[in-house]
Amino acid sequence: MNSRSIVDVSPNTSGVAIRLLPITLAVFVGFLTIGLPMPVLPLHAHETLHMNALLVGVVVGAQFAAALASRAWAGGIADVRGAKTAVVAGMLIAAGAGILYFGSLGFSVPGRAGAVLLGGRLALGCAESLIVTGALTWGVALVGAQHAGKVMAWVGIAMYGAYAVGAPAGVAVYAQWGFLGIAVATLLIPLAAIACVLFVPGTAPSAARRVPFYKILGKVWLPGLGLALSSIGFGSITAFIALLFVARHWGQASMAFTFFGAAFIAARLLFGHLPDKLGGARVALVCVGIEALGQLLIWSAHQSWVAYAGAALTGFGYSLAFPGFGVEAVRRAPVQSRGMAMGAYVAFLDISLAIAAPATGAIAHANGVDAVYLAGAIAVACAAAIALILIGKESRVHARDMLGR
Repeated sequence: MNSRSIVDVSPNTSGVAIRLLPITLAVFVGFLTIGLPMPVLPLHAHETLHMNALLVGVVVGAQFAAALASRAWAGGIADVRGAKTAVVAGMLIAAGAGILYFGSLGFSVPGRAGAVLLGGRLALGCAESLIVTGALTWGVALVGAQHAGKVMAWVGIAMYGAYAVGAPAGVAVYAQWGFLGIAVATLLIPLAAIACVLFVPGTAPSAARRVPFYKILGKVWLPGLGLALSSIGFGSITAFIALLFVARHWGQASMAFTFFGAAFIAARLLFGHLPDKLGGARVALVCVGIEALGQLLIWSAHQSWVAYAGAALTGFGYSLAFPGFGVEAVRRAPVQSRGMAMGAYVAFLDISLAIAAPATGAIAHANGVDAVYLAGAIAVACAAAIALILIGKESRVHARDMLGR
């Protein structure tokens, strides 16, 4: 369905942020349950439960695997039951993950405790899928599809802000109360998030029954591929920047994450409206160019400040690539299946990070850590090609519309 055939009633631009505020706040609070255990879960699994590195990886990664596997299901819930229902259900499942965390502490046998802990991680992955998909769908329904880029920008700020705040808070909680404190926080925080949206009006379900996922995938796969390719630059920063700093004897790599995160948030705050105003593919084209430049700077860096600049450019470019390609996904999806479309679109991020980590790891092993960033620049450049294809398709549609008149 062409976006031009859809009429959305939405507030003016100045009112969008206010209408999205409760949802954004709920996502921020809810995602603290993901940020809190990030730095301490591996320690608990290894030191308390005596898991080897492989099992630690399984426990940590189970959340992301469950999120990927449940994207289609979460989209169907948002479309058929309503986006608010999806968000609230996600928060309740996240609280259930806290109960499982707590339950794992009741077993003296590490294997049994680990199995229950794994169940908590799987539950949290399903919760994350429902919260993100529901929040994006709900936001678009409240403010209109023409503001989809702003919805993605604000939800993204809430997510990454929760990671930034949650990680050090998790270290403090773990130091004071151990994993019991993490479990209790995971149980209580989602309930506070529900309170943020309790009185926000929900939207009517947009579909009477679930649309087959493969049909929606066929609508959004091209922007999704653009997201997947641009996400490789993001993945290279999170997975390998610390190793690069060690290899180059540059000292601490933490400032690279700071520069990346600061540029990421600044771009969304300052320019998050541009995908809606100028067109998602056009903004994505410029931004993946900036991201590719950032990757090349890191690859060629001989001083740490150059790598910091590269990390900042990577964060700035990737920040708007996500809503840029996302706007194109929303425009191509039927109105009644936007929840499913959001789930399918975000799934490309999951797939990208799942595939890119081992692939770039192999590149680093064979050619050195710096080669990861050359590969990242090439992948991001391919995302620019996707943006050009999307722009070409839009131009052809516009030309046909003009001829039809």
